[in-house]
Amino acid sequence: MDNIFDILIIGGGAAGCSAALTALNRGKSVGVITNPVETTALYKAEWVTNYPGFASVSGRELAENFFEQMEKAGAVIIKGRALSVMPFGDSFGVAVGNVFYQCRTLIVAAGITREKLYPGEAEFLGRGVSYCATCDGMLYRGKKVALLGNSAEAAEDAEFLRSIGCEVMEFRENVRYEIKGESKADTLVYKGEEYKLDCVFIIKDTVSVTHLVPGLEYENGGIVTNKDMSTAVPGVFAAGDCTGKPLQLGKAVGEGNIAALSACGYLDKVGK
Repeated sequence: MDNIFDILIIGGGAAGCSAALTALNRGKSVGVITNPVETTALYKAEWVTNYPGFASVSGRELAENFFEQMEKAGAVIIKGRALSVMPFGDSFGVAVGNVFYQCRTLIVAAGITREKLYPGEAEFLGRGVSYCATCDGMLYRGKKVALLGNSAEAAEDAEFLRSIGCEVMEFRENVRYEIKGESKADTLVYKGEEYKLDCVFIIKDTVSVTHLVPGLEYENGGIVTNKDMSTAVPGVFAAGDCTGKPLQLGKAVGEGNIAALSACGYLDKVGK
């Protein structure tokens, strides 16, 4: 397989699956970056009663079918969180944990992140705030760090940080933290107490789309797209809940299909 995907899709839900199947049917190489199926919002839905072809179906069944269909069709499933996207002229690089993937076009179908950012999180991202312990941990060997998160991944990351010599303070409660500092983050506020440290690692299932791709435009919390699902960044398309309301499966599937057709047309136009 070529070492660069024609199309890389961030998100394996309804929009991402629809986009992947459409692109694969047109002979494009496709990678899909996604969390494990059991962590998706659709998987947790008890019943879906307004999806064509199914009088009533569980969210779990639909989500599992989406993953299975993508794999059987030939999509490369990349399990993990997309942490950042970097444009490289005529291609894009996407960091997933400490692994880097490259693509000619990108479709953002990441859904929505319902968690609000902590005060200071966005301001100090890359300056004492990190979303990836395995990526940035070596920068803080022998130093004091905080790790926020209550998932199995968070527990594994805490052990990894300790194994490389970090002094780790774990915070597993789902409460409002605050991150403070001047040129970089150096203080975590937890329940009114201040903790001095060198880095705060925040482990979430997803990273807000507003921090994924530089240059995208947003309105009412969603990515602004044209009718062909293209965005303000050439070569980047968006589909599904991340483009705004209504947050419905039918909309997501339709937008995923359009985004893939547009991405294929973009590739054909530029001769890739």
